[in-house]
Amino acid sequence: MPITDPTFYLVAIPAVFLLGVSKSGFGAGFGSLAVPLMALAVPVPQAAAILVPVLLVLDLIGLHAWRRHFDWTVIRFLLPFGLLGTAIGTLLFSALDARLVAGIVGAFTLLFLAQRLLFPPRADAPPPARWWGGLMTTIAGFTSFVAHAGGPPLNAYMLPLKLRPPVYTASIAMFFFTINVAKWGPYAWLGLLDLRNMATSLALLPLSPLGVLLGVRIAHRISQVLFYRLIHAGMLLTGAKLVWDGFLSARM
Repeated sequence: MPITDPTFYLVAIPAVFLLGVSKSGFGAGFGSLAVPLMALAVPVPQAAAILVPVLLVLDLIGLHAWRRHFDWTVIRFLLPFGLLGTAIGTLLFSALDARLVAGIVGAFTLLFLAQRLLFPPRADAPPPARWWGGLMTTIAGFTSFVAHAGGPPLNAYMLPLKLRPPVYTASIAMFFFTINVAKWGPYAWLGLLDLRNMATSLALLPLSPLGVLLGVRIAHRISQVLFYRLIHAGMLLTGAKLVWDGFLSARM
């Protein structure tokens, strides 16, 4: 029997729509708001578990939409570090407060965004160091496992690569598809994939393609400059929301 509380669906439906828009590449970063939104109605681990099947469907739609634009050199570099982060998340999940993790991710996101806007990179700036890419991608795998908030750390490495929007979106789509598939075993082992959560996921699944389809239509028609400005806007909103949930809401 799925969750029947109307309050849950008031936050879950916008969360799934934001995930879809994020998976399309348009408004990348907004997907990290999904778990914080749903956490207004259910505990964070339950929100993360409910979204696992939804994420799988969204990933498959995104992969199909961007199937001609993968950068396999980037993807092959990212995946081992992302899976390492997933393994760390599995081992530490029960000992960690998910809100604290979300707050740390949010603070890091805002600091990175401030640095990028106050000290914008030169057009001829070299790509970031590989050690930085490995660190950020490991953090992305970890935060994706704990709170489906892997976008901001990954963006910290991917944005300076200055990939064309379709290549950027396709490569991130393949990365998160692999990471999200890898979550199924650990989530089941941790007892999060119970019948109630899976039934709730099924109730939300019909909504999942809507955000992707809208986002893909817009992303194919948007300029590169505006595309990255929207990513920055998504990171600002995501970072502010995660910081609020992690450090400030409990004090109010």
